[in-house]
Amino acid sequence: MIVQTIIGNVKKQQVDTEKLEWIELDWEELNKRILRKHTDKGREIAISLNDDTHLHFGDIVYQDDTAVIAVRTKLEPAYVITPKSLKEMGKVSWELGNRHTPCLVSETEIVVRFDETLEAIFEKVQVAYEKTERRFETPFKYKGHHHH
Repeated sequence: MIVQTIIGNVKKQQVDTEKLEWIELDWEELNKRILRKHTDKGREIAISLNDDTHLHFGDIVYQDDTAVIAVRTKLEPAYVITPKSLKEMGKVSWELGNRHTPCLVSETEIVVRFDETLEAIFEKVQVAYEKTERRFETPFKYKGHHHH
């Protein structure tokens, strides 16, 4: 089966969970336009999207009377950093930025993909962190930069 469009999102519409099949992607694959995968129920699917389209967590790529096929990301190892002060936030953010480490920042935490070399930074800054697993809903954005 080849699909070429995104027809909805499971977060924005009701879906019969009995019919739901997931295509599990690495977060990097959310940026890819052409993929060949199997759903969690074994159905083979090829995705070929337009140049300006990319996948998001929950995107529905196929739907009929018997099945709804949607995208989700795989559980991946990650660090969840919880600064206790603005000073800790600034220090750990500077260290992560200096390494060009992509991160997701919310009101209460910073989440980065697992990289054991980061633990030395967390210890140096003395910021609380834990190693866990997350499903990243959007791909990390890498910003190109060169030191001169």
